Amino acid sequence: MTPGESDPSEIFGGASVTAAPVSRVTFDRRELDRIFGLYGRMVAAGEWRDYAIDFLKDRAVFSVFRRSAEVPIYRIEKNPKLARKQGAYSVVSATGLIMRRGQELDRVLRVLDKGPSLVAV
Repeated sequence: MTPGESDPSEIFGGASVTAAPVSRVTFDRRELDRIFGLYGRMVAAGEWRDYAIDFLKDRAVFSVFRRSAEVPIYRIEKNPKLARKQGAYSVVSATGLIMRRGQELDRVLRVLDKGPSLVAV
């Protein structure tokens, strides 16, 4: 630094410089518990291996991967703007097909949750 220049991290005039909080859509604890419960079962079954969570301005996205170097095989999205119309939650396939959309996360996730099935011998 040359004389007369100030460090950008200094506080000027006794007032602190803060950025306005960025509003982002997030999953709450209950939603994450349900999503991670499904994710854990699918990992144990050997179908899923990795995930990513993105909190954007207009939606929150939980992406599921079969391998970490691939595109996501499913995206679980929360879009509050659609809450009164089609439902805030949706499951989207890798091709962009909306597999299910609705108001309740549990019902939407049923499209992915292959629970135990009875096998007749």
